[in-house]
Formats: sequence, C-alpha cells, structure tokens
Amino acid sequence: MKKVILLICLAFAFSQTSSAQVSFGLKGGINYNSNSIKETGQDVFDGAENKAGYHAGIWLRGKIPILGLYIRPELVYTNLQNDITYNGGASAKTTTFSFQKIDIPVLLGKKIFGVGNIFVGPSFQYVLDSDFSISDIPDVEGDGFTVGLQFGGGIELGRLGIDVRWERGFNDIESSFLNGATKVEFDTRVNQIIFGLSYKL
Repeated sequence: MKKVILLICLAFAFSQTSSAQVSFGLKGGINYNSNSIKETGQDVFDGAENKAGYHAGIWLRGKIPILGLYIRPELVYTNLQNDITYNGGASAKTTTFSFQKIDIPVLLGKKIFGVGNIFVGPSFQYVLDSDFSISDIPDVEGDGFTVGLQFGGGIELGRLGIDVRWERGFNDIESSFLNGATKVEFDTRVNQIIFGLSYKL
C-alpha cells in the first residue's frame, strides 16, 4: 500500500509538469543529522555525537499554471552517520552508526524577488541499509519505508542554486539488533539540517 501511495504522488508530480515549463539538474550537499538514535529497549547507548553526512541526486521542476507556484520532485541518495558509545558488551566502545536511504521529496515552492525561493513538501524515504562499525552489533534490521517533511528556502544565480532545508520524519524508524539473546530496539527517525548545491542542466 505504501508503494502505491508513493507511485501516485510521483505520478501526480510529473503530470503537473507535463504541460508546463520544465527544468532539471543535479544536486549535492551535506547533511547534519540530529537526535536520530532514540533507544526504546535496553539502556546500551550513550553520548550520540552527530557527524556530517552527504547527499547527491537529481531534480525536476515545473511551473504550475495560474497559481504562480512550482513543483519540484527529487531523487536523492543520502548517507548519515552518528558516533555513539555502546555499553552492551564487556566494556564500553565507541562505534559509528551509518544510515543510507533514498529520499524522494515532492516540494511545492514559490519564487520570490526573482532570485529567491521558498518550498515545503513531503519526503518519501526508503532505507537501504543501516549498520554499526563494530562486530559486537551484527545484523541491524530496520523499517524500509517512511515519510517525512521538508521545508526551506534558497537562492538561484543563473544555473547555480544554493538552499538550506530542515527535514523531520513523521513516523518512527524502528530498528533492532540482537544483544546476545536479547532483542534491542531503537528509533532512528531522521531529523536533519540539509545544505544543498544544485546545478541546472
């Protein structure tokens, strides 16, 4: 059902741009992940420290006739990381939790003052993989599909664009691993600030 909803949203986004002026291009940038590890099971995590991640992808933008707005679907690969202290073994260890996902934001925006723009919209996310950097925590499992919200603004100077946006997950991403014979569950819902650079082809 979730995949059907995603396909409907994407079909709507592209149908709105079919009869309008369309532009497309590449994008990339850095992500600052915050509060994305919230344990819901055993007390084995301490001191999560956020690390900069990155993203790269493509975008498409089309004007919506009459309304003076535009719609901008994107397809983006995102890599996020956190350093945490794991207390589940014989001694505490520092490990990196890495998290990779595909983001498909569908943004509704408006141009302001000729060079600026503001936008907001849902972000459909599919978790590709998540893992810790130490062998003490093997086989991390997590939910595949989640939905979030993005909003922000930016400027465009010719073909080059710069924007900053905030993203927050609507629903938990329930992840888990086995600590001995005990299943440890934790929430990896994404909450991040995204700095992006885009280029119109």
